[in-house]
Amino acid sequence: MFAVQPSINTEIAAAFRRAMRQHWGLFLAEGLVLLLLGLAAMALPVFAGIALTVILGYIFALAGIVGLISTFTARQAPGFGWSLLSALAALLVGGLLLWNPLQGLVTLTIVLTAFFIADGILMIILAISHRRQLSGKWEWILINGLIDLLLAFIVLSGFPGTVAWVLGLLVGIDMLFGGVSLVALALAARNQANL
Repeated sequence: MFAVQPSINTEIAAAFRRAMRQHWGLFLAEGLVLLLLGLAAMALPVFAGIALTVILGYIFALAGIVGLISTFTARQAPGFGWSLLSALAALLVGGLLLWNPLQGLVTLTIVLTAFFIADGILMIILAISHRRQLSGKWEWILINGLIDLLLAFIVLSGFPGTVAWVLGLLVGIDMLFGGVSLVALALAARNQANL
């Protein structure tokens, strides 16, 4: 079984490199869009944070309404009670976010901090994986992961005083560095394609 493993890893790495070379333009476009959105969120962090809260409020409210419609349409389906509770919970969360976006901003800041911790750890693991076998410029992914962990630390060290502006700013910073890392990977893949 161990003799087969290096062959599979080699095939996966080759397939990944081919995909990166063939689609480097898509990765570049995604990186540039993330970079621009990140700069916008950093320029207007309070607006970005409240906008995110309101958008999520509408998403949850819509999910709750659709859930109620489908639940009552299929009353005889198994799990009616659980589906009803799920739809009502989504509707309640959406309503609360829309009714008091600033309080929702506090909750979202806590959730975002947890995301930055998880994403930072995962990006570091991804960077190590890239370093071992797949691509150049893995350092950008590592930096992205380290910045995610730094952002989580910044939020935690200033909480709750940071709530008003931190969500928009941190999302902006995360998008900016995510965009930079994608641009770097895309350009490295383009350069490999030209060899």
